[in-house]
Amino acid sequence: MEILQYTPEHHAFREQFRAYLAENVIPHIPQWEADHIVPPEVWRDLGRNGYLCTATPKEYGGHGMDFLYSVIITEEIGKTGFCGLTLGLHSDIVVPYIETFGTEEQKKKFLPGCVSGEIISSVAMTEPGTGSDLSSMSTTAVEDGDDIIIDGTKTFISNGINTNLCVVAARDPNVENPYEAISLYLVEGDRPGFERGRHLDKMGFNSQDTSELFFSKCRIPKENLLGQKGGGFIILMQKLQQERLICAIGAVVAAEQMTERMIQYCKETTRNGKPLSKFQAIQFELVEMATEAKLGRAFLDKLIAEHVAGEQVVVEVSMAKYWTTDLAKRTIDRAISIVGEPAMAESLGLAQAMRDIRILPIFAGTNEVMKIVAARFMGL
Repeated sequence: MEILQYTPEHHAFREQFRAYLAENVIPHIPQWEADHIVPPEVWRDLGRNGYLCTATPKEYGGHGMDFLYSVIITEEIGKTGFCGLTLGLHSDIVVPYIETFGTEEQKKKFLPGCVSGEIISSVAMTEPGTGSDLSSMSTTAVEDGDDIIIDGTKTFISNGINTNLCVVAARDPNVENPYEAISLYLVEGDRPGFERGRHLDKMGFNSQDTSELFFSKCRIPKENLLGQKGGGFIILMQKLQQERLICAIGAVVAAEQMTERMIQYCKETTRNGKPLSKFQAIQFELVEMATEAKLGRAFLDKLIAEHVAGEQVVVEVSMAKYWTTDLAKRTIDRAISIVGEPAMAESLGLAQAMRDIRILPIFAGTNEVMKIVAARFMGL
């Protein structure tokens, strides 16, 4: 029995998107990995084909689809093993901030471009030396007449090079409470004083453009405040459920795909005249990998169903984020142990998968933070 009730329309969309990826994305992955960036025109083509911001209401140029379409997109990209195309960040994490907390004017101004791919969004929270602790944020936002002046530095910003609309978290230096001081601002990429820093060279996610962002007396109009002043921390907390769920989807798919790949590899690779899959030790490894992947899938699909139903599952999603990303890391580690020395060859792809998957327990809130969140809700 399937937990998620996909309709024929959902299945047709999955097949269409899978075919699109096969024709328009997969052949270009080696070049994008070498260039360390996905060209902006790829985003525009995705927009033209209806694969960006599928849940955005139709009155703002969107498609008004349910969350299962986002699940399908995240899963199918995950199945390619390609981590450079962060559609989930754009469509399911950043854009919902604007949809939920933006003014009517902000929605009309920005959402159509997000749907079309003319706008590539990002969110700037992380700063040098602050990690996951938003209360230690040093970027400031000070009112000056009808404007807001932003000063500060952000780092490890996904989509940082391509972005032309950034949701920036900054604090009012005149407010003592560090959480009540934080607000969110919409900063367009061409604002004077907004500059991109280094295009960061990372361990994995090579073609996902990650950069520093600098704000030096960056002046924006007051109407670019997103939500209520001082409400930035609350806004971020309200949307973390979906962000962490998207992360868990990617992690479970990574574990499933690696398990399937190892099963096939062990059937086709022989030692001493017989397939690896006939050795009991290998069988035990594969069975354990498959079992854990199925456990992760069952937990994940239940949470997706509850999220679609509008339930608050913050604690469970935090648990899922840490467990599924650890699962993905554990699965690739087992795969490399099974393959042995040949796994070191870049041509096999396992080394790249190891580098890509290792970041999953760190971003979207470290797994240690996930456990702290769960512990608090459990009254510990």
